[in-house]
Amino acid sequence: MERGGRIFSSFHRQARTEGDRSIRARLVIAVLLLMLPVAFLFSLSAGASDASLVALLRSIFAGEALAATDTIIIYDIRLPRVAMGALVGASLALSGAVMQGLFRNPLADPGVVGVSSGAALGAVTIIVLGDTFLAPFIEPLGSYALPLAAFAGALATTATLYRLATRKGRTSVATMLLAGIAIAAMAGAFTGLLIFIADDQQLRELTFWGLGSLAGATWVKLGAIGPTVAAALCAAPFLAKGLNALALGEAVAGHLGVSVQRFKHVAIIAVAAATGAVVAVSGGIGFVGIVAPHLLRLLIGPDHRYLLPASALLGAVLLLLADTAARTVVAPAELPIGIVTAAVGAPFFLWMLLRIRGIVDL
Repeated sequence: MERGGRIFSSFHRQARTEGDRSIRARLVIAVLLLMLPVAFLFSLSAGASDASLVALLRSIFAGEALAATDTIIIYDIRLPRVAMGALVGASLALSGAVMQGLFRNPLADPGVVGVSSGAALGAVTIIVLGDTFLAPFIEPLGSYALPLAAFAGALATTATLYRLATRKGRTSVATMLLAGIAIAAMAGAFTGLLIFIADDQQLRELTFWGLGSLAGATWVKLGAIGPTVAAALCAAPFLAKGLNALALGEAVAGHLGVSVQRFKHVAIIAVAAATGAVVAVSGGIGFVGIVAPHLLRLLIGPDHRYLLPASALLGAVLLLLADTAARTVVAPAELPIGIVTAAVGAPFFLWMLLRIRGIVDL
């Protein structure tokens, strides 16, 4: 009887803890839902021009007309940029959360393991060789050629990485990181070769694009990646159950009714689509996919029903804040946003490595 009481008490405490985590997760998501429009408006009003937040709010809520110059700056330049920043941040963070659940490792991230490098190779191929022998294949695709090429590169990289790092249903962390480094190096070598043969105009574009930037955001580009990113974001809630089951092992996931191989294929395609689309328009923006999911996992736990939407929201907020900093720190000049995210994300990544190895115990 005493042992049964202890077991019941243990189950009761576990259920209560899970309930507390569930309540906390909902609260965090609610807070992020409030933070996103605030970050959106703040980023929309910040920059080298004098378009203020007060004037913008009066224009939105009171119907007061903005000055002609402010109207162009806000609605034709900043608004597509801020909207793209939110999509890019949400996609990168969501891709990181899915990859970490798929590989069952918190170090997985599209940028760290080479997926972004594969997407960049596909995009650079179109930019440099688009007017050559590839022209007959690219012209019918129009503005979708660049996102599709980046998607193909990301898909090939993700599939290769998964096959190399996973053996008998278990993913080796060391193999994943080393394979990611090798794949990124190979993609970087081919990208470097294409940059070598690029003309001066393409070279200037690729140099700034490679560091990550939202400066070239337009409504046309937003429309080109919008359907792909929207499809990936809409598919995310349907991945939560499979990722939760996969955390218990592939055999257990299969017994729970998850078609493991088909689920892996769907998850890989979703990650490749989201990563490829955003890399095509924003270039190399790293560490968002590893910082946002890990912070949330520490805060609300590993339940992907809450982790995936929370990661998308936090990723959007973080990238909007990073882009705002990139536009204002050295105004009227502009820092590449990849420099800002790397400056914050790289130390965080090192802290994670030390924490996993037990050198830092927090």
